[in-house]
Amino acid sequence: MDKEIITVDLGGTQLRAARYDSALNLLAREHTLTGADDGLEAVLARIKAIIRLVMPANRERVESIGISAPGPLNSKTGVIVAPPNLPGWHDVPLGAIIEAEFGLPTYIGNDANVAALAEASQGAAQGCRHVCYITVSTGIGSGIICDGRLVTGHAGLAAELGHIPIIVDGGRVSSIELEAAGPAIARQARQAIRAGGNSDMLAVAAGELERLDARAVGMAAARGDALAVELLAYAGRIIGLGIVTVLHLFNPQIIVIGGGVSKTGELLFAPIRETVRDHALDSAFTAGLRIEAAALGDDVALVGAAALAATQGGDIDIATLDRRF
Repeated sequence: MDKEIITVDLGGTQLRAARYDSALNLLAREHTLTGADDGLEAVLARIKAIIRLVMPANRERVESIGISAPGPLNSKTGVIVAPPNLPGWHDVPLGAIIEAEFGLPTYIGNDANVAALAEASQGAAQGCRHVCYITVSTGIGSGIICDGRLVTGHAGLAAELGHIPIIVDGGRVSSIELEAAGPAIARQARQAIRAGGNSDMLAVAAGELERLDARAVGMAAARGDALAVELLAYAGRIIGLGIVTVLHLFNPQIIVIGGGVSKTGELLFAPIRETVRDHALDSAFTAGLRIEAAALGDDVALVGAAALAATQGGDIDIATLDRRF
């Protein structure tokens, strides 16, 4: 019997589920609003309901369930620790809850770790065994694959590149996320305009300063707005320094960058590459290194959750995915 995998993408706004066959062909897909403000029990009920919608009539066909969820979470125990976009979720044993409901092995990974598996199995990092995936969006997350296996750490909390601390402004302790994620870029844009900076970014935001977000900065930069270009360059340099740390620790073959801010393209990627080139300890760390945009788009979490389940939480070598998928 050809085995199938159920996958869930639990986001702060959207809740999606899918079913894939062993060749990773999509068999079913459903989506709904997460309704996070309705509280824990309401969201749990929606997760169970959407899984039922994609479950086949013959449940014996389903091998396991993979769930992509916001961190921090403990992928070893399946416990959601304290996601900022899911109010009321604190130390929630989601893995055990879903296993008890459906009687199927359930694997949970944070969304960036899951995306790393997706890009390694089906996307930009296909064929690579040493991979770092970075998402630059509302936050900055990452997933690292080292010699074919997902790096999760002893409690499943590893690979949080966005929270690497850095010193800025003459001594203030910040982090890569607080300086280069979408909200940080928007905050810096608003500060610059309040200080009298000359820019078309405000016009892109329909003249409302508080509506000026990272997307508006990206649009203005694409039109050649000098201030917007410099803000993205600053974000790129900060992210580049984080990547240098990853290079020195893990020596990956490829860095894959996804998330909404990555859609600004070379306005972000060029300063990233320049920073990596300038600050790596030696050219040996960058020899043959690829820094590329993610390839899977909106499906990355669903595909990655299937890969997570197929590798039993990332513990099995991703080479097995070549045979399965």
